[in-house]
Amino acid sequence: MVNSTLHPALPSCPGHDTWARDFSGSTSVFSFIFKDTIVADQVVEFINQLKIFKIGMSWGGVHSLAVVYPDLQRPNQDFGGWIVRLNIGLEKVEDLTSDLAQAMAKIS
Repeated sequence: MVNSTLHPALPSCPGHDTWARDFSGSTSVFSFIFKDTIVADQVVEFINQLKIFKIGMSWGGVHSLAVVYPDLQRPNQDFGGWIVRLNIGLEKVEDLTSDLAQAMAKIS
């Protein structure tokens, strides 16, 4: 269901080499991209099904947030509404992963 995860601390992420050269730690902000078998309306529904994550933007904070970027385009890449950005707060990891899993199950 998820095609890739974007976080500079992950070796698979574009720009990882620059991040590794310049930083010694990372943050709780990352994105993931759904596979193209998921349509944009399903991504919005995924966001709406989240119970712990609130909808919103932040560079960090104590509450977990999620936001979809319906029209995000980058050079040589069109994310077509498949990208979701998460900011992880101070909630229990198990609660957050359960919230993500239940929302994904409802769109699959």
